[in-house]
Amino acid sequence: MPDTLSKACQLLEKNTGRIEKVSGLYESEPWGFDSEVSFINQVVELNTSLLPEDVLLQIQKIEKHLGRERNDSPGYSSRPIDIDILFYDDITVSKPNLTIPHPRLHERMFTLIPLSEKWEQWIHPVFNKTVEQLKNECSDTGWVKKAR
Repeated sequence: MPDTLSKACQLLEKNTGRIEKVSGLYESEPWGFDSEVSFINQVVELNTSLLPEDVLLQIQKIEKHLGRERNDSPGYSSRPIDIDILFYDDITVSKPNLTIPHPRLHERMFTLIPLSEKWEQWIHPVFNKTVEQLKNECSDTGWVKKAR
């Protein structure tokens, strides 16, 4: 999985924008469904000139290239890669195919812990709280640990 994340970062930099910061790798249990496989998570900050919708299109192309097959079935399932847009500067987007900030960001420790590594003072533009505050208020009890 770290190899997949490395490839994803290379493709993001090639097709989307310059990588400015990268969190460490964090292992976590699946969120929202049962699976025998744990997940590896990482947060990447990009500097891009693309519009949010164009970033999403590039992300979907990268996911497909790395083996993700999208399906319309409800719920969550294991997949080789899942790239989300957590924030895009301090703007908000609410469209059928894209919501920024990510609508469940504040509910997921597997996102908040890597985010708080380098962006703990970033202010969520909807909740007007820092990432650190959101992490401290999060009720998610799933385990998250630094990957080796």
